Amino acid sequence: MTPLRNVDADISRFRHRVTAASVVVLVCFTLVLLRLVWLQVWRHADLKEQAEANRTAVVPIVPNRGLILDRNGIVLASNYSAYTLEINPARINGPLDAVIDELSTVIDILPRDRKRFKKLREEFKNFESIPIRTKLTDQEVARFAAQRYRFPGVDIRARLFRSYPWGELASHVIGYIGRINQSEKAAIEDWPEEEQANYRGTEYIGKLGVEQSLERQLHGVTGVEEVETSAGGRAVRKLASKPATPGRTVMLSIDIKLQNLVEQMYGERRGALVALDPTTGEVLAFVSKPTFDPNLFVDGIDQENWQALNESLDKPLLNRALRGTYPPGSTYKPFMALGALETGKRSPTAIVQDNGSWSFGNHVFRSHGDTGLGPVDMFSSIVRSSNVYYYSLANEMGVDAIHDFMAPLGFGQITGIDVLGEVRGVLPSQEWKRNYYKRPEQKKWFSGETISLGIGQGYNSFTMLQLAQATATLVNNGVKHRPRLVIGTEDPVSRTLQAVAAPAPQDLGYKPEHVEIVKRAMVGVVQGGTSAQVFAGAAYESGGKTGTAQAVGIGQKDKYNASKLEEHQRDHSLYIAFAPADQPKIALAMVVENAGFGAVAAAPIARRVFDYWLQGQVPTAEDLEAVRKGLAGRPISTPRNAEAAWPPAAVLPAGAAATPASRAKAAAARGRP
Repeated sequence: MTPLRNVDADISRFRHRVTAASVVVLVCFTLVLLRLVWLQVWRHADLKEQAEANRTAVVPIVPNRGLILDRNGIVLASNYSAYTLEINPARINGPLDAVIDELSTVIDILPRDRKRFKKLREEFKNFESIPIRTKLTDQEVARFAAQRYRFPGVDIRARLFRSYPWGELASHVIGYIGRINQSEKAAIEDWPEEEQANYRGTEYIGKLGVEQSLERQLHGVTGVEEVETSAGGRAVRKLASKPATPGRTVMLSIDIKLQNLVEQMYGERRGALVALDPTTGEVLAFVSKPTFDPNLFVDGIDQENWQALNESLDKPLLNRALRGTYPPGSTYKPFMALGALETGKRSPTAIVQDNGSWSFGNHVFRSHGDTGLGPVDMFSSIVRSSNVYYYSLANEMGVDAIHDFMAPLGFGQITGIDVLGEVRGVLPSQEWKRNYYKRPEQKKWFSGETISLGIGQGYNSFTMLQLAQATATLVNNGVKHRPRLVIGTEDPVSRTLQAVAAPAPQDLGYKPEHVEIVKRAMVGVVQGGTSAQVFAGAAYESGGKTGTAQAVGIGQKDKYNASKLEEHQRDHSLYIAFAPADQPKIALAMVVENAGFGAVAAAPIARRVFDYWLQGQVPTAEDLEAVRKGLAGRPISTPRNAEAAWPPAAVLPAGAAATPASRAKAAAARGRP
C-alpha cells in the first residue's frame, strides 16, 4: 500500500529552497554590482590608465650628441647613422648560440663580435636588444631582410654612432664615448629624477676628456614618442611626440693644426706638452704621447685592442699632460730665482762661486759633469744653469719657504682646468712629509733633503699643466689665469655660439722689476745659453729654460751614463718657453721622456711651435724627421705657410673641415676678428 505524501511539507521545503536560491542569486548579483561600481567608479582612473598603457607605448627619442670643434671651427667629434643587427634574447626560439650560428650564414659575424655580444649580455641584461653586428652595409641589410622571417627576436635598427675623424689626434683632450656600464648606471640612478629621465633609452656616455667632462651639455634632452600598439606589440600609429633636443656644440680653445704638428714632432717618443695663452689661460695645445684611437671604444672595444692598450709599457691611455707627474729639473730655477727676489733671500747681483759641486754635511751634490762655472750671479745662474747656485739658495730658503712661494704659482695644486682627472702632484713641505709617511722615522724632514729641491729634483713632482700655468703666470707679470679648454658652446635651438666666460684672474702681487729680471735671464738662455743654437735665426725674440730631470736615482759616487742605462731609466728632457719676449702670446711647458738633455730633444719642438703660432709657418717633412731624431743643431728649413702644409680638403674625413660659417662663429666666440 503506497503511503500518502505530505504535500504541505513538500511545499514548505520547496519554498525554503527557492528562498535560499534567491538569496544566493541576490547576493551574487549584489557582489557583481558592487564589483562593477568598484571597477567603473572607484578604479576608473587607474584602469583607464592601464588600458591606455596596454594600447600605447612611450618610446624615448635619444638626442643627437653635440659636436666638438677646435678654436677655428674644425670638427673633432661628430655623429653618423648606421644599421646594427640586434638580438633580443628573451624572444629567441631555441638555443642562442645556434641562432647566432644560423645568422652567420646570412651576415658575417666574426669571433670578436661574438665575444663583445657575450660581454654586453652579461653587463646589460635589462636591455631589450643587444647589438651583435654594427655598421652593416646596404647589401647586408638587404640579405637579412629577405631572411628575416627565420629569425624571431632578431632585428635591424638604425643607430647614431660617434665619429672621431682625426683618429688618434688629440684623443686625450677629446676623450671618447662608450656603453654605460653597471657602475655608471648606478650613479645615474642617484641623480635627480629629471636627469635620470633624460637618460632613458641612452646607451652611451662620455668616458674621458671633454666627452666626459661636458657630458650634460653634449648629451642633449631626450624626447618621447607615444605610439599605438597592436596586441602583438607592433606599432600601429603615432599618437603624439615631443622631439629630442640635440646636445650643445662645444668649441675648444686648442688649435688642431698646432696639436697635429706637435704630435708629429714627438713621433713614437713619450711625453707631454701644454701650450697656453698667458693673457687668457686658453689652452692652445694639450699633447700627451703616445695616444690611442677613440673610435675603438665607440662600439665596444674588443679584447685584443684593449689588452694591447692596457698592457703596453708606453701607457697610451695615460693622459701625461693632466696626470703624468715629473720632477721639473732645471726648469724650476727661474721660479726659485723669483722666490729669492720676492722673499729677499738673494739680490740679483749676489755672487756664488760655482766649483762644480756643493757639500752639505757628508754629502756632495754634483753639478754638470763636475765642471765649475766660476762666479755666477742670478742672471748667469739661469743662462748657464748653475746647480751650485740653487743648491745654496734652497738651503738658505728652507723647504717651507719654498713651498709657500711655489704653491700660489700652481705647483702641487689642482689648476681647476675644465676637464676631469687632474692630479695634484707633490710640492713638498714638512707638513706634507708628516702626513704622507706612516712610520715615525720617515716623518721627520732632514735639512739635506731641501738641497736638491732647488734644482727641481728630490720630492718635487708636477704635471706639465702645472708647469705651463706657472710659466704663463711668470711671463704675464704675476697675473695667473685658470687654464681652460672650452671657450664656447652653441645653442641647439637658436644655433648661436655663446662664449664661455673666463674665470677671473688672480694677481699674485710680484714686483715688476723682479719679474723682469727673471724674464730677461730666460731670454738670455735663448740668446746665448743652453738653447741658443736651437733658436738661432728666429724672427722673434723668445725666452726659455732647458731642464734635465732624473727618471731614476743615481748613487752619490756614480756618474750618469745614458749608454749604460735602459731606455726607460734615462733622464727626461724638459723645456719651458714663451714668445714674443716683450708681449708673450704663448707659453709652454713640455717633457720628452727619457730623451736626455732638454736642448736636444725638447727645445727643438718648442722652436717649431713658436714658428707656427707666431708666423703661421710649419717645418718641412725633412725637418720634422730631424726633430724626432733630436738633431738640435740642424738648421731650420725654409718654412711653408701653415695652410699649405695642412692636408687639403680632398683628403679630410667627412665633416672634418671647418666651414666659413664655423670659422666666423669661432672668431665670435673668442671675441676676435
